[in-house]
Amino acid sequence: MKGEILKLLKETAGYISGQELCEKFGVSRTAVWKVINQLKEEGYEIEAVRNKGYILKGSADVLSKEELESTIHTKWAGTQVAFFEETDSTNNEIRRLAEQGAPHGTLAVAERQLGGKGRRGRVWTSPAGVGIWMSMLLRPQIDPMAASMLTLVMALSTRRGIEKATGLKSEIKWPNDLVLNKKKICGILTEMSTELMEIQYVIPGTGINVNQMEFPDDIKATATSLRIESGKIQKRSEIIAAIMEAFEGYYDTFIETQDMSGLIEEYNANLVNLGNEVCVLDPAGEYRGVSEGINKEGALLVRLSDGTLKEIISGEVSVRGVYGYV
Repeated sequence: MKGEILKLLKETAGYISGQELCEKFGVSRTAVWKVINQLKEEGYEIEAVRNKGYILKGSADVLSKEELESTIHTKWAGTQVAFFEETDSTNNEIRRLAEQGAPHGTLAVAERQLGGKGRRGRVWTSPAGVGIWMSMLLRPQIDPMAASMLTLVMALSTRRGIEKATGLKSEIKWPNDLVLNKKKICGILTEMSTELMEIQYVIPGTGINVNQMEFPDDIKATATSLRIESGKIQKRSEIIAAIMEAFEGYYDTFIETQDMSGLIEEYNANLVNLGNEVCVLDPAGEYRGVSEGINKEGALLVRLSDGTLKEIISGEVSVRGVYGYV
C-alpha cells in the first residue's frame, strides 16, 4: 500500500484527502497516517492540511522499491523491481532471480554491494547512499555471439538517461565505461548464461557514481561523480527511470537487426576517443593506433600507423588513451 499511496501522491497535482485514501485502499485513517509518517521518515516532504489532505512537496534522494516503482514508467524495462539494502552483487541477484523464472526486464537495485564486480575481475567499490548499483534481466532470442553488444546498448541508454535526468553530457569510453571531463562515472559488466548454444539470459550490470564526494586512493585520480560535476545532489531514482526508458527504445532497435547498425551513428558520435590515438593493451603485446569508432558488430576499429585497420573485440583487450585514462 505504501508504494500505491506514494504513486498517487506523485501523480496528483493538488491535495488528496485522507478519506479519499481510506476509501481507495480500504484502510483506516490511522493506517494512512502511519504510511504518510513512514514516507516522511524516508525523506519525502509531505504537507498535511486540515480539511484538504496531503500533498507531496518534494523528496530527498530516496532509493527504495516503492520509490522506483512509482518513478519508472515503461512497458517492460524495470517494471519488476527487486530492491536490496545490501547484497553481494546485483548481477548475482539477477542470476538467482533468472534461475527462478523471473521475467525479461526484471531490475535488481541495491543500496550497497559487498562484492561489486568490474570488468576483467576487478572490484567495483559500491558504498551505500551515493551510487546506482543495478542489474537487468534480459532474455533475448539472438545469437550468443551478439550478446556482448548489449553492453554498448546499455552504455548508450545510460548516457542518454543521465543527460535527461541531470543535464550532464557524458561520453562513452569503449566498450563499457562512461566518462565526464575525462574521468569515469560509470562501468558496465555484462554476463550471460547459455545452454546448447542458446541464450538463457543476459545480465547487464551498471554501476554509476552519483553523489560521491570522494573516492578511494587507487581510483580518485580517474573517477568522478555526477554530484561533483554538477555541484548538486542528484536523485538516483530519476536517473534509473530515465535509463530504463531509454533502454527500451535502444533495445528494440538492436533486436530488429541483432547488431549495432541502427545505433552505430549515435554511438560513434558520443565516443570519447573517436579520432584520437589510443593504446591497445593486448595480451600479445600493446600497440597504438587511431580510433575510428565501432563497426556494426560492436568492435572498435583502430587504424595503425602503417594503414592497417584492426578490429578490436572487447573481451580480449583494453583500450586506454595514450596520455591518460581516455
